[in-house]
Amino acid sequence: MLSLPGIILAFLSAALLGFYDSFKKKALEGNAVFPVLFLNTFFSSLIFLPLILLSAGSHLLDGSVFHVGAGGWEMHKYILLKSVIVLSSWVFGYFGMKHLPLTIVGPINATRPVMVLVGALLVFGEKLNLWQWVGVLLAVLSFLMLSRSGKKEGLDFKHNRWIVFIVIAAVLGAISGLYDKYLMASPSDGGAGLDRMAVQSWYNLYQMGLMGVTLLVIAKTSKVSQRLNTHFRWDWGIVLISIFLSAADFVYFYALSLPGAMISIVSMVRRGSVVVSFLCGAMFFHERNLKSKAVDLALVLLGMVFLWIGSR
Repeated sequence: MLSLPGIILAFLSAALLGFYDSFKKKALEGNAVFPVLFLNTFFSSLIFLPLILLSAGSHLLDGSVFHVGAGGWEMHKYILLKSVIVLSSWVFGYFGMKHLPLTIVGPINATRPVMVLVGALLVFGEKLNLWQWVGVLLAVLSFLMLSRSGKKEGLDFKHNRWIVFIVIAAVLGAISGLYDKYLMASPSDGGAGLDRMAVQSWYNLYQMGLMGVTLLVIAKTSKVSQRLNTHFRWDWGIVLISIFLSAADFVYFYALSLPGAMISIVSMVRRGSVVVSFLCGAMFFHERNLKSKAVDLALVLLGMVFLWIGSR
């Protein structure tokens, strides 16, 4: 069972993640997706690069929560795979976020704990009880109702590519969450036993490298460049994306590293970020049909409550 500090950290990660989604929406409005995504990985890398260098070249961070553990290819191959999974999720998620209301994207992303729970059932052998099954059914119902709310804004969930992008991003995010549990778990528990700071620090650097290569390929491929040719403009929200995401991930990885951490519970609480992003969508982006979407959101949250009760 996750301890009280672990639950508090999961809620803190949720709040930070909600602001991350909100600033991401702001930065992407009328902006080019790939440069924004590259700069996100760049600024995130700037945050963690000093920690890598200080950990490798001095004893200043020894014993602290900021110390980055060392390792060879046996460690880095796992982190590189995580980078590919997360970056793939981000590419789909950023394009979806740019073209869809935040009050639609948030509730869809909030169904990730259900995906993680089903994945944990299949991968880690975590069994679902009656409470959890009710939570799963409520999440499915909320998605169906959300599709009805989307139709009021001209969004057909069955034929809208951006909805498909968000769903793909959510599935990849759930896979990443399951993979995180494997990376953090000790070898005696069947995991890789990686240092959490090594994972967070290096996967940001790998993502920056992958995005740099992606931008070069796009620039060299004229047809792709023309299709994606959206004017890039600087927005300070890009920096805030990196700050809030790095802080949210730091707290998240720390919570996962605590004894007794269950990926299903941590992921569920973390997706409470939808409340913050929903409120920002209503107050700052003046999005429509809030009453019907609020009902959909309430179903998502109720489903999460049932999942939590079933996980106690």
